Parts: sequence; structure tokens; C-alpha cells
Amino acid sequence: MIQSQVHRSLMDADNALGTQSTEHRDGWGVAYYVDGAPHITRSPTTAIDCALFQRVSGIVASETVLAHVRRATNGENSVLNCHPFQYGKWVMAHNGDIQNFPEHREELVQRVAPVLRRYILGDTDSEVLFFLFLTHLSQHGPLSGRIGVEETTMALQSTLEHVRAICDLDSDKEPSLLTAIVTDGTTMVAAEGGKELFWSTYKTRCADRDACPSLSPECEAPSESGYVNHLIFSSEVILGENIWLPLEAGELIGVDWRMKVLRSTGHRHLSVVN
Repeated sequence: MIQSQVHRSLMDADNALGTQSTEHRDGWGVAYYVDGAPHITRSPTTAIDCALFQRVSGIVASETVLAHVRRATNGENSVLNCHPFQYGKWVMAHNGDIQNFPEHREELVQRVAPVLRRYILGDTDSEVLFFLFLTHLSQHGPLSGRIGVEETTMALQSTLEHVRAICDLDSDKEPSLLTAIVTDGTTMVAAEGGKELFWSTYKTRCADRDACPSLSPECEAPSESGYVNHLIFSSEVILGENIWLPLEAGELIGVDWRMKVLRSTGHRHLSVVN
């Protein structure tokens, strides 16, 4: 992996995250990794108006970054309710809401492993979703160890199915919106759970192509091998040189430590991107 400056995606590009915060005013957060450990900065302020957000966006250079701006649907406007949420090396951001969450919160929390349950500090559905994911993930091995992209994908998919089985029983109501991204800094998996999500692995032409020591054909064209040099997810298309594709309904896309991309149809079928 190559460390990447994120200021353009957060502040400079048309429709960058800071611009999106004008409609998502209830807080922001940025998680980035240094020597394998996540560093989290969060605030209940509006990102575009926040000097700290601008400062963080200007200094962050990391192989893995997860950023989020919040429009509250559950929970008050506080730093504890801002995404990304973090436990150990794992972080998650969620876009959407769990239907009938107040009625089902206690049942969902009780499904979280007791050793994890006490770390739920806020009152959002998103944080409960995260700890449910960690509960499913822990079935594949210690959370402090290396868990592969296949297992991470299965755990995230199982989590979304678990939530829907509890909360989406009323067919007269809209289903829960569970679009989410999880990462431990090496593995990253995103799920389209009812709200649009886009992904990009290459550009029309890299602006740094004359200076970048890691330029490869995969930087400016679809990968023929399934390996990529970068993978970006965004809830909205960020205008610029990146080529964006929408995730299909229910689709999960992940990348492992080798930057090998895998896709799932949402029916426990994983395939390598070629």
C-alpha cells in the first residue's frame, strides 16, 4: 500500500466531504492509521466550518483513511455519536438508519458479545451495528489478529442479515438502511445496504504520473489481474479524475493486504475481480 494525501477528497475536490457536510451538519470524524494503529479525530461540529477538520485534512497521509460526515437520525449531537467508531484496530462508518431502532435497541445490544457490550458509549444505531459486526467477526478469530477479507466480508454480511431479521419484520415500512464500511487498516470491506455507494480503483489520468514511483497500468485502467494500487469508496461521486462505479444493491466489495479486490453478490458468494 502507498500512503495517500487526502486533502483533495476531504476539502479541495468538487463535492468533497467538507462540501457534503453542508447537508450533513451533525458532526464529522476521520480515522487514519499510523504504524498499524488507528488514530481517530471526531467532533460534533459541521466539518466545513471547523478549523480542526481543515487542519486534519491537511496533515493526514496514510495507507488507509476512513472519513464521515453525520446527519443525525438516531442519537443526540455529541462526540460519542460521531463516526467512525473504533475498537482496537477496527473502525466503521455507517450511512443510513436501523428501522424501529428504539424498540429493538435492547435486543440488538443483548446480541453483542458481553466482552464488547460495555464499550458502547453513545446512543446511536450505528455504534450498536459496529459492535454487532465485531461480535460476528470474533467468530473468525481474535480481533487483535489478522482476519482476512473473506472472513470480514462474511461477518459484515451476517451482521446486516442479523439486523434485518430483528428490525425489518414490518413489510409496510421501509427496510433498514445499512450501507457501511469497515477496516482494520489493512483489510477494508464496504457494503451497499440500501443507500448508494460508489467505488473507484483507477483514474482517467493520474495527476502525479510523472513523479509517482508506484505508477502502474492499474492506476489508469481497470485491473486485469484483480490487484489495484488504490481503492476509494464514497457515498457520492467526487468530481475529478477518478472513474466511479456504483455498488450493486446488496453488494459487498473488499480489499486485502495485497490490494487484491474481492466482490460479493450479497448471497455469500465471493469472486475475485479480474
